[in-house]
Amino acid sequence: MKNLSDELLIETYYKAIELNLSHDFIELIRLELTRRSLTDKIKLSS
Repeated sequence: MKNLSDELLIETYYKAIELNLSHDFIELIRLELTRRSLTDKIKLSS
């Protein structure tokens, strides 16, 4: 995930939720978003 641009990571997050992918996978994306301080750019869902 470190190779993804910030924009692509955010798009991946939304797409993973839309496709109802694994909670663990979505959590990995969230952790990377937090690491990059991008959580203010997205609306985190439960």
